[in-house]
Amino acid sequence: MIDRNRSQSAEARRYRGAEVIPADGACDAAGSLKNVRLPSDEVPLLPLQTCTRPTICKCIYRHFDDRRQGLRRESDDALVAVVHQGLERRRGLGRRERDAW
Repeated sequence: MIDRNRSQSAEARRYRGAEVIPADGACDAAGSLKNVRLPSDEVPLLPLQTCTRPTICKCIYRHFDDRRQGLRRESDDALVAVVHQGLERRRGLGRRERDAW
């Protein structure tokens, strides 16, 4: 059996994480963690220490291989490849011989 954690590089595991998914009627503590992705080493145990209903808690985790959200670099955006179609403001050629238009 292959240990999934060992097969992943340390860099890939660095961004693993989870979020708490509050159950219906969950306590305020769980509600405050809704949609908050945490690094795997900072994810609290369930039921939460401040849970007001620990004996009937039905909250769960949603795990992520990469907890980061959104674009991190301009190059991650597919629209970067779109050619600029506005007015050309450059006045002359570049300094290189190959810069001829």
